Amino acid sequence: MEHIVISPEKLELAASKLRAISHPMRIAIIELLAANIRMSVTQIYEGLNIEQATASHHLNILKNKGILQSHREGKKIFYNLKNLVLTEIIDCINRCND
Repeated sequence: MEHIVISPEKLELAASKLRAISHPMRIAIIELLAANIRMSVTQIYEGLNIEQATASHHLNILKNKGILQSHREGKKIFYNLKNLVLTEIIDCINRCND
């Protein structure tokens, strides 16, 4: 059996990202962005029927962990997923429940 060396930094980064997506609302945001590619904060909170402050809180967590990226156009901030592979991870976890 081959010995695999994984750096502690990579393990911590992976665990940190998994913790960031481990909230139902954040998974909903990820799935919404996967379906729509790019959305404003307003589109996100209206699409999920949540308060603006709640959406901003979860968006900030996802952005700080490198899951989302944002850019400003005038007064609006738009978000998108940095990597669509993340949705495959969520799909895989969902399939484990079957």
